[in-house]
Amino acid sequence: MSVTQMKRFFLFELSSKASSLGTVLLYTSLCIAQGTKEDYSRAEMIKQKMENNIFYAPKTFYWFENENKFWYLNTTPKGKEFILVDVASKSKKPAFDQQKLAARLASVSGKHVEPYNLPFTSVSFVENGKEIEFEAADKVWRADLVTYNCTPKGRANPAPLPRFGEGSDLSNTPVSSPDGKWNALIKNYNVYIQSAGNKTEEYQLSFDGSEGEYYSSNLQWAPDSKKLATNKVRPNKPHIIYLIESSPEDQLQPKLHSRNYLKPGDALPQRQPSLFIISSKKQASVDPSLINSQYNVTNPVWRKDSRAFTFEYNQRGSQIYKVLEVDAAAGKLKELVAEGTKTFINNRKKYRYDADDGNEIIWASERDGWNHLYLYDGNTGKVKNQITKGDWVVRNVVKVDEINRTIIFEANGREAGQDPYLIQLYKINFDGTGLQPLTTENANHLTTFSPDYSWFIDSYSRIDLPPVMVVRSAVDGKVIMELEKTDTKELLASGWKTPEVFNTKGRDGTTDIWGIIVRPSTFSPAKKYPVIEYIYAGPHNSFVPKSFISDPAGGDYRPWTELHELAELGFIVVQIDGMGTSNRSKAFHDVSWKNLKDGGFPDRIKWINAAAQKYPYIDTSRVGIFGNSAGGQNSVAAMLFHPDYYKVAVSSSGCHDNRMDKIGWNEQWMGYPVGPQYAESSNVTHAHKLKGQLLLILGEMDENVPPESTLQLVNALVKANKKFDFLLVPGMGHSLGGDYGEHKRRDFFVTHLLGVQPPEWDGQTRLATRTDK
Repeated sequence: MSVTQMKRFFLFELSSKASSLGTVLLYTSLCIAQGTKEDYSRAEMIKQKMENNIFYAPKTFYWFENENKFWYLNTTPKGKEFILVDVASKSKKPAFDQQKLAARLASVSGKHVEPYNLPFTSVSFVENGKEIEFEAADKVWRADLVTYNCTPKGRANPAPLPRFGEGSDLSNTPVSSPDGKWNALIKNYNVYIQSAGNKTEEYQLSFDGSEGEYYSSNLQWAPDSKKLATNKVRPNKPHIIYLIESSPEDQLQPKLHSRNYLKPGDALPQRQPSLFIISSKKQASVDPSLINSQYNVTNPVWRKDSRAFTFEYNQRGSQIYKVLEVDAAAGKLKELVAEGTKTFINNRKKYRYDADDGNEIIWASERDGWNHLYLYDGNTGKVKNQITKGDWVVRNVVKVDEINRTIIFEANGREAGQDPYLIQLYKINFDGTGLQPLTTENANHLTTFSPDYSWFIDSYSRIDLPPVMVVRSAVDGKVIMELEKTDTKELLASGWKTPEVFNTKGRDGTTDIWGIIVRPSTFSPAKKYPVIEYIYAGPHNSFVPKSFISDPAGGDYRPWTELHELAELGFIVVQIDGMGTSNRSKAFHDVSWKNLKDGGFPDRIKWINAAAQKYPYIDTSRVGIFGNSAGGQNSVAAMLFHPDYYKVAVSSSGCHDNRMDKIGWNEQWMGYPVGPQYAESSNVTHAHKLKGQLLLILGEMDENVPPESTLQLVNALVKANKKFDFLLVPGMGHSLGGDYGEHKRRDFFVTHLLGVQPPEWDGQTRLATRTDK
């Protein structure tokens, strides 16, 4: 990054000596503190070591359609190799001759091609593996894997962008009936049908639609073409927010951007399921009394025999969720599933499968304190039996086999003596009998099933155990063949330290809290190390990585490899899942209810103290913390609610007041209506409590958490006359700060936790490209 580019970033330091308007200092100098250049260089190199010194660890597997074959890309010491596996014959071999393909591609392109570094940006096998189609040099090619002839197919085109309004409730596109006799459409906000053979034969089915309350164009025909269903929609008022792009690339003057962004408490659309009988050209009345105060009502879905349609209703506040059925004969509304709680229903755990055309329903619920599967009678709405049970969590349903009445599913926490977050695979009967583990190794199991679900590839690992890849039978989990065993010898020889999985009791003295400890490659137990916690305590998931290197930990905002980079500067870096996060018991999760300020901090502090008791080189008098998005909120909350423990924090793209953020995520955890609990958890409300050192990082074009969330915190800190640092990055979206922000974050921790005056920036050092979200 050049000096000119660096000057496009602005760092504002607001001093406690500032006036009520604050003193804004613009830093254009590159003389920013950091550790030694050797430390910095080693921090940059550690990620390359992790990327380039791990072999035989394929991440993705691709099954051929209707065949027991698959292929994958394998990183080996000589490069990237394409491997083809035939499960039936238990054979594994090169998918094709890469040297021949490289030579032929070089001859037609006029450029040198490395056989084990083929310049593919995408690749797929076609013609049952006899040919491959790939993108290279902005062209699409097809290669015959017998002759190796390479034929250009044209230029690569980006995927088309969706058209504006596509998929919305307002469209006049006709929808054909299954028998082809009728077209349904919306005209003047009402439902019409037209004869497919004579457009002048038209019938108006509804008469009360208007601009303020219209019928949705998501029209759903019954399979027998005799009924039609949709929703009548009363729209809400948009909530328009604005972003100012100060330094656009294509013009000198700033740009103003706007979009609709609903926040907690805003009005929501209200939907009324509507049924139309084609023979009588009449509308059947549907009782709306069971679906008041909606957060959402889904579009109608017809039964295959056309007897009824179903929809799902989520009451605002996330405490009631129902599956309802509308009888097609008279429009009578009936509850099939009714879920309720005093705290929140986690919509991300919702699972429903209608078996035998809805005569049975498989449903996921946390009603007994753990996420489990239940079998419902789809006609009476009564539970036939609980399918899974115990002090463990169903994470995902992989396959429902209606013929054999079995379910394959992923779960965690069932196996004694294992990290309770590790995913294992199981099979069980509809009636709850015959529970059978399909995987058993003490590891996190990531699986890829064959198209017919006869086999699956199991890649299992832990953060401290390199991956092993095998093929198993989906019948009993028996290993059919071994694929790969990851080689990390060169990585370990480089000095890289394997993270440690650590657990201890939480705030209640009985619940285990799990996390990881990352040490620098130069680690010495004779030294004292400050500790930095990376935090993301969003209730929607758990976030400590469980697989070796390649696992993104369920949508976390930071690849865990980067924790090693930070550790190289002389820190112990930790990541912890405290109470209030997901994938444990309902009681564990409910800690976050109307209480996001908790952040699991009582558990986190106990965890760090327990680690320091075991390892005296961890210095708990020097604890830092950083996070992004919800983690940005958490990192500031640590300084406001636990200032005597956390001394330094870096917060990026933070949601500092949940009233300023998106409606769905925040109302689910903080509740509705918007009450005093929002202010109680607001960093803005408690800004006057700040102690220690704080750096805030914000992208002016943040499309996820509106920038005003951080700016209102800045305003509150200025009014409270608090000293802090603030980095605003022009043009940046939702991010940890990019290369520049990462450099500032490292400097900030080195300065305030290590007490070291880092060397000046030389204008040439550039951090490895960040992949912030």
